[in-house]
Amino acid sequence: MTIIDTHSHIYGPEFSDDVADVIVRAKEAGVEKIFLPNINLGTIVPMMELCQAYPGCCYPMMGLHPEDIGDDWHEVLDEMESLLKDRNHPYIAVGEVGLDYYWSQERYEEQKEVFMIQAGWAKRYDLPLVIHTRNAHREMVELMRSASEEESLRGVFHCFSGSSEEARELLDFGQFMLGIGGVVTFKKSQLPDVLRDVVPINRIVVETDAPYMAPVPYRGKRNESGFVKAVVEKLADIYGMSASSVAEITTNNALNTFTRARK
Repeated sequence: MTIIDTHSHIYGPEFSDDVADVIVRAKEAGVEKIFLPNINLGTIVPMMELCQAYPGCCYPMMGLHPEDIGDDWHEVLDEMESLLKDRNHPYIAVGEVGLDYYWSQERYEEQKEVFMIQAGWAKRYDLPLVIHTRNAHREMVELMRSASEEESLRGVFHCFSGSSEEARELLDFGQFMLGIGGVVTFKKSQLPDVLRDVVPINRIVVETDAPYMAPVPYRGKRNESGFVKAVVEKLADIYGMSASSVAEITTNNALNTFTRARK
């Protein structure tokens, strides 16, 4: 069984003491590739060091997370885009980008502007877009309808845990996958019913969002990429198929979306 963890922050300080062991455990669980979303300028070096240490396993993205937008965001975006302009760049996606109004709406309009600029990168450099949305579903759908008008975008709506109606709206963006993580295993989650009723398996990729959102039976612990196997097993139960079939389908979905990760 081969699995791809399409969203993991194992380059972070939470893993500074044992990242090699984390990767060994991931491989033992069947995780062949781990995709690493960037957060800000400070995360680029540790992310790239991990990718250089584990070529063919760890793959980097480039983007500015909405919670990391500061007064200098114009300069930050210029510096990030300069990395994407290099024809030999290693980045497999623009991410992690999006809208997050959970803690504060202080930069409400700025978050929208920053997202649209980075959606432009996805078009310009032919990369998928990895989208973080929290407390901002309506705003994101409106932005995506605007961004997708002229040219087709592809990518992932990361960490989906919404309603059936929200799932249908996101699935209207036909080249986007829903990223499913540990929430699907939580006892009170509505997500299993939403997936079963609305979302075909060929529109799903699996992820951990490590070190956050660990699935059952690891809930409350630091999440890591190997735990994505629990997500695959839960999806097998939801869709009434074998875990190996879920792994194969979601791996193909990931590679068809993140085409630069095929090598």
